[in-house]
Amino acid sequence: MRIAVFELEPWEQTAFRELEGAHTVTYHTDPLGPDNAGEFADVEAVSPFIYSQLDADTLAALPNLRCIATRSTGNDHIDLEACRERGITVCNVPSYGENTVAEHVFGLLLTISHNLTEAIDRTRRGDFSPKGLRGFDLRGRTLGVVGTGAIGGHVVEIASGFGMPVLAYDLHPDAQLAERDGVDYVELDELLAGSDVITLHLPETEETHGMIDAAAFARMREGVVLINTARGGLVDVHALLRALADGKVRATGLDVLPEEPVIREETEVLRSLFQEEYDYRTLLADHVLLRMRNVFITPHSAFNTEEALQRILDTTVANLTGYAAGRPQAVVAGPSA
Repeated sequence: MRIAVFELEPWEQTAFRELEGAHTVTYHTDPLGPDNAGEFADVEAVSPFIYSQLDADTLAALPNLRCIATRSTGNDHIDLEACRERGITVCNVPSYGENTVAEHVFGLLLTISHNLTEAIDRTRRGDFSPKGLRGFDLRGRTLGVVGTGAIGGHVVEIASGFGMPVLAYDLHPDAQLAERDGVDYVELDELLAGSDVITLHLPETEETHGMIDAAAFARMREGVVLINTARGGLVDVHALLRALADGKVRATGLDVLPEEPVIREETEVLRSLFQEEYDYRTLLADHVLLRMRNVFITPHSAFNTEEALQRILDTTVANLTGYAAGRPQAVVAGPSA
């Protein structure tokens, strides 16, 4: 089987070496998309990360493609319906960073609650004054967890250690989680109105896109803290900017932004001016957020630990091996779904 692996750092190649005896494997640092897909017309399997664009145009340029083994849990970078029509099997990594991302949530939250960025920058300049660095305790503050799947469940577990009461919203409440950690499942409006800190752990779908909008912010408490390590599109960034400006939102910690792939590469920003592909208002709002003192943004790195990355690679190799052997696993779309 001819396999092409994309968005791969040199050290990650080691994990794929075991495939080389039985398969032809090539490694590429760039994402896969419509602009370069024609170079890989002979491949039968690809392994992209989240910045590849496997839309209908890309898939059309890959006539021999039979398997996509994405190195992610999410699959919104893949046109699943087009894959179903083409008979392409799509495999993902169902779990790898539940605790990892949950820990990052509290890294962002502690950065906000203890003013860590300003405190560290100040002391590096030789200024040891505590003036203006007063923070707030997490203990006793209500945490609203929107989505209590694997990651949200770990967030709840950590919150209990901080002594934070938890309100949760999920279409499918976890009775075991509620009993074990004393989670109070409520409707979304009640969670928004009753939480001091809100953290998002949902996939981005038609139903969830932009769910944290102006109306949602209006229901929140004054001075709420918002954390988003899930998907940038869950939050209407224009509404977030207004909520930050008027003090409704005290601070926000974000690991994701709606136009994040564009912001990652300034060359892509320049190119977009001619291609008319992106929402310029949202892109501008993202750039404004990047420069606000009460906004703390990390570069979609919540998953980025040694252990989580190794789990991603191991699962992906197992997915490719399983497909080649006629035993596909972790299938999210295609003939075996």
